[in-house]
Amino acid sequence: MPNRLANETSPYLLQHADNPVDWWPWSPEAFAQARERGVPVHLSVGYSSCHWCHVLAGESFEDELTAAYMNENFVNIKVDREERPDVDAVYMEAVQAATGQGGWPMTVFMTADAEPFYFGTYFPPEPRQGMPSFMQVLEGVRTAWVGRPEEVAEVAQRIVRDLAGRELDYGKAGTPGPEELAKALLGLTREYDAAHGGFGGAPKFPPSMALEFLLRHHARTGSEGALQMAADTCEAMARGGIYDQLGGGFARYSVDREWVVPHFEKMLYDNALLCRVYAHLWRATGSDLARRVALETADFMVRELRTDQGGFASALDADSEDPLTGEHVEGAYYAWTPAQLREVLGEADGDLAVGYFGVTEEGTFEHGTSVLQLPQDGPAVEAGRLASIKERLLAARGRRPAPGRDDKIVAAWNGLAIAALAECGAYFERPDLVERATEAADLLVRVHMDGRARLSRTSRDGQVGTNDGVLEDYGDVAEGFLALASVTGEGVWLEFAGFLVDLVLDRFTAEDGSLYDTAHDAEKLIRRPQDPTDTAAPSGWTAAAGALLSYAAHTGSQAHRTAAERALGVVHALGPRVPRYIGHGLSVAEALLDGPREVAVVGHPEDPALALLHRTALLGTAPGAVVAAGLARAADGGGAEFPLLAERTLVDDLPTAYVCRHFVCARPTTDPAELAEQLGAVRP
Repeated sequence: MPNRLANETSPYLLQHADNPVDWWPWSPEAFAQARERGVPVHLSVGYSSCHWCHVLAGESFEDELTAAYMNENFVNIKVDREERPDVDAVYMEAVQAATGQGGWPMTVFMTADAEPFYFGTYFPPEPRQGMPSFMQVLEGVRTAWVGRPEEVAEVAQRIVRDLAGRELDYGKAGTPGPEELAKALLGLTREYDAAHGGFGGAPKFPPSMALEFLLRHHARTGSEGALQMAADTCEAMARGGIYDQLGGGFARYSVDREWVVPHFEKMLYDNALLCRVYAHLWRATGSDLARRVALETADFMVRELRTDQGGFASALDADSEDPLTGEHVEGAYYAWTPAQLREVLGEADGDLAVGYFGVTEEGTFEHGTSVLQLPQDGPAVEAGRLASIKERLLAARGRRPAPGRDDKIVAAWNGLAIAALAECGAYFERPDLVERATEAADLLVRVHMDGRARLSRTSRDGQVGTNDGVLEDYGDVAEGFLALASVTGEGVWLEFAGFLVDLVLDRFTAEDGSLYDTAHDAEKLIRRPQDPTDTAAPSGWTAAAGALLSYAAHTGSQAHRTAAERALGVVHALGPRVPRYIGHGLSVAEALLDGPREVAVVGHPEDPALALLHRTALLGTAPGAVVAAGLARAADGGGAEFPLLAERTLVDDLPTAYVCRHFVCARPTTDPAELAEQLGAVRP
């Protein structure tokens, strides 16, 4: 019989609706039930494409005896971390403080007042590698709860006090300058893996935001070392198994430092961020590889993540059904043996594919299978023959049981996708990608935004969810709208972005300029979450700083620029110390140091020279430059949708571009080459 999760919309919660565990969603009623029964709360947090979440569910939550013990002795709450990042953040901070590590599934035991007292992540069904079994944990928590209630209460209260003392005050730290960004570059250089690209060892995550910082730093300073690290890392990832060589798109991370074997889940945020990085690498270098990967990743998002409503689904699962065993295992959809390649392609093309994609008889993954790569020493293949090989393999793979898709729409991640698709469409003259970005933006306005411009975090099948948007939603959606405004010349997207950044100022900002992840009037948790570090995606803090800065450049608003500068105090503090974990903040700081430049392109809409000048402006490498294009605007305010177009006139009745920074404007130009030079790198 289904439990209380049967009426939820989250695909992750619905995966647990038929568990014998009597799950509750996060709600006041659940805690009231724990108080009434006098039992502790067991909180389990995960997400739909999490491999170890599935393992824990199969081993313990689907086991009748374990579930019966849980139901008798606990109130059990299941949370989708992607729907409630605030709940996840607060308790993950406690887990990391107590254990020194974190991850998902996350397991927390707490009082009826939501005060945590015992933590963990995955627990096996039997004791293993020094870990207690899940049942041992349950029994131990119950024994402490019944036999030592005063001790449990004291521990819980101490943890809450410790968390409350962690509020951050970076509003007075000062804005980051060239010295802080140079130190951040040095820090990244020290952690750089010169042999394989990327930073640190295994597991190795795609450092999308650090790469964006490196590209912007190169554009501002001319640093060849920064560009080389970015280019080499992008090539290593694109050649590795972390990149889907047949269908495009990136997996969540590599389990090894060489990028060979991925953790196979594919997340929207990773692919949106990396799509944009490769597009920007192409913009800086003209790299054919960067162009190919940017477009393949964009096409992957549209083909496999786009929903019927025009938005983009959150993720594809890591696991899928093995056709031979019927079991759900990691990588079954993506891995190949030499025999399988030859079966699909025939002997000649099969042998060629074995060498080209680095497939071995021993296997690079599990059970003699290999993840497809592009080894540097692979054979050369004629383009038409390669296209045929990839097409046939992709078709054969399509006949395998596909990984599950989490089709909820997360506002923040769709904002990232909108920015990436809009820019790719403009750079590579793919108007269809701009259309897909516009459709996703329209969905966010229609479904996620209420009459006061407040955002909801998620939707599914066109129905808005019940959870309020958090700071990253406002920052990333505003960023997407601003990119769309620059690409399309439609000022309505600038207007919508303005609504969102105004709400950031009103509802998420402290008096000292620091930012909170939740609004002033959001549900009160044991601590108001506040995390400025960029991890898998931009933090709400740095995403909001970037949107505030771009909006200020578009409008001349000093209030928004001041708010951005104060928010960037966190980069001043953290950039030189932990640059890998503040990459987006460093990128925004690069834009601040460069201006950012304000570009106005005016002309008659039907004039093809306007389109050329507009595209040239978008292809400029100046960090964070904002672009407004359209009809010239009269001094009295009539005629156009962008403040930057005010009083801009045509030179010799030709489309004309104006580039300004720091209250100084360059000479108006009608020449695309001169405009490109004005938007190129600043040399010291």
